Amino acid sequence: MHHPIPSISATAQAIACGERRAADVLEICIARIAATDARVNAFTSTCFEAAREQAQQIDAKRARNEPLGPLAGVPFAVKNLFDVAGEPTLAGSKVNQSHAPAVADAVLVQRLKAAGAVLVGSLNMDEYAYGFTTENTHYGPTRNPHRLDCVAGGSSGGSGAAVAAGQVPLTLGSDTNGSIRVPSSLCGVWGLKPTFGRLTRRGSFPFVHSIDHLGPFGSDLPGLALAYDVLQGPDPLDPGCHATRVEPTTPVLDLGVQGLRIGVLGGYFVDHATPAARQAVTMAADALRAHVPVQTDVAWPDPAQARAAAFIVTASEGGSLHLPALRSQAADYEPLSVDRLISGALQPATWYTRAQRFRRVYRDKVNALFRDWDVLIAPATPVPATAIGTEWIDINGTRFPCRPSMGLLTQPISFAGCPVVAAPLWPTGTDGLPVGVQLIAAPWREDLALRAGQALALSGVAHLKETTL
Repeated sequence: MHHPIPSISATAQAIACGERRAADVLEICIARIAATDARVNAFTSTCFEAAREQAQQIDAKRARNEPLGPLAGVPFAVKNLFDVAGEPTLAGSKVNQSHAPAVADAVLVQRLKAAGAVLVGSLNMDEYAYGFTTENTHYGPTRNPHRLDCVAGGSSGGSGAAVAAGQVPLTLGSDTNGSIRVPSSLCGVWGLKPTFGRLTRRGSFPFVHSIDHLGPFGSDLPGLALAYDVLQGPDPLDPGCHATRVEPTTPVLDLGVQGLRIGVLGGYFVDHATPAARQAVTMAADALRAHVPVQTDVAWPDPAQARAAAFIVTASEGGSLHLPALRSQAADYEPLSVDRLISGALQPATWYTRAQRFRRVYRDKVNALFRDWDVLIAPATPVPATAIGTEWIDINGTRFPCRPSMGLLTQPISFAGCPVVAAPLWPTGTDGLPVGVQLIAAPWREDLALRAGQALALSGVAHLKETTL
């Protein structure tokens, strides 16, 4: 049965003007989850009764002509590393099941609720965010709504799949090395990895303190920008960076891409992309070229070294964080990642300090690149979604291990902290599977990446597709 995917902005608008009731929208969403999630496995818990109460309050406010928040009545769900009051924060693990329930919602969850969005549950992920496929041994794999025998990407696989399946129009995820952009690409949805430090991480279970980012997935680009507006704002208690700049993003979508200097990354980003991924980039570049010149073969500085350094920092910080639990509960950890956490904890400190020293120089080189460019385009994943259980992939004649290689094209970008919009494209010859592109901007210029995304949406080249679920 085909099911139209609700858009964030259309849902918010219909509720704001009284065309639809929040309670009715919620019941459609609950019915959709009930009808599909046994096959998709996006959700690990639901909070439907609390959601019904919240939806009724919104409808009562509307009836009293009281002002509603910008996301009033929009159902959303969150990767299960976000604190939800009254629930233990699983972070995809078995170990955390014994933790005390969270006493408060994560700050980003609070901000969405304050804007009227209705929380319906928590979503599956790779254990402790260490993975790119959400083949979770404890909670089962999340399946790709476009091909149920394929992965949804990770580590925010449930967040991508829930939007693609039409279960909810808005989700929250995290991205350390690609965990928003990879599921966006493989599931064919919009995603935003903001600038490192832009959105507060308070109330989320950490993975790699010095690279973790949090951000939204959405069914439409204007809705994604609207959610991002709501999520912004300083938080003096943020355990990460203390970003205070707030970009008004929704109004600038109307500016289009006129005057933007747009390029396509070459070299490493072509060499590590299969024909489908390269075709997605060509489709995006051609759509933007209708408005502005687009230059091909732009060189990104030191991408392979950046990926290697990101791996070292990830393993070291991740291993260090989990070392106490690994000493006593290693058998309860995800078999796919426990060895990497242990080896990370044993890495020499000199590797870590060298990787962080390289990162400082690297960021300067990347920031210098944006003197000449406003938005740079690259594939988000080297391949479309692979079958669950795939161990190896072929990229232009070279064999790569499947799970880590889904991040080949995302890791160098997040290591520099740049904001990225992941746009869903549908190249030919992929059996109907999507491949996303990254729209990369300079730190703090999410607005430029969102403008490019809006141009792709308006051109019709980037969009969601209904599934046959």
